[in-house]
Amino acid sequence: MTEHVTHVTHPLVQHKLTLMRQTDTSTASFRQLLREISQLLAYEVTRGLPMTTRRIDTPLEPMDAPVIDGKKLALVSILRAGNGLLDGVLELIPSARVGFVGLYRDEETLKPVQYYFKVPTELEDRLVIAVDPMLATGNSSVAAIDLLKKAGAKNIRFLCLLAAPEGIARMKEAHPDVPIVTAAIDSHLNENGYIVPGLGDAGDRMFGTK
Repeated sequence: MTEHVTHVTHPLVQHKLTLMRQTDTSTASFRQLLREISQLLAYEVTRGLPMTTRRIDTPLEPMDAPVIDGKKLALVSILRAGNGLLDGVLELIPSARVGFVGLYRDEETLKPVQYYFKVPTELEDRLVIAVDPMLATGNSSVAAIDLLKKAGAKNIRFLCLLAAPEGIARMKEAHPDVPIVTAAIDSHLNENGYIVPGLGDAGDRMFGTK
C-alpha cells in the first residue's frame, strides 16, 4: 500500500474476488459478487468524508448527532463495466448524484475513444468517485479523470476491482492527486493490454457478451 493506492485486503473482499476470477463462475453470480464487493469497497473509498452534527430527537432525548457534511457526493461510472460497481455503491449511498463517462478502448492503439459524457452539476463542490472495475493500461481512467477535472471536479477518488502496476503508474503520473482504492494489484498486462492473472473482460462477464 502507498499513499496513492489503498489495497483492500479484507477477507470478504478477497474471497469474493477469488470466486469472480474463476472461469466457471456464471454471469449471474459474477454480477452478484461484483455488487457485494462494491459495497465493501465503498466503505474504504468514502473513508474520511467531512462530518458535521445535526440536532435530532432520539426516543430518550435530543442530541447532536454526526452526519456527512457538504453537497451530496457524485458517483461517476466509466461505461460500460463501471455500472457493476456503481450499482453496489448506490445501494449504500442512494442519495448520491450519478454521472457517466462513455469510453471504449481502440483494440489496436489501446487508446480511449470518448462517446458519451453526462455528469452532475457543481462537481467542484462534491466528492467525485469514479468507478471502473479494471485499471489496466490506465489510459481510459486518465482520460475519464481529465474530463471530470475539465467539468470542475477538484476532489476525485478512483475505485476499481483490479489494478495492474502499469495502470497505477500511469494514473499516478497523470493524476497524482487522485487516490486509488482497489481490491487487488495483479502481476502485469499482457500484449493485448489485459490484466494478468485478472478475470478476463469484466464487461463481457458482467453482461454475458463476447
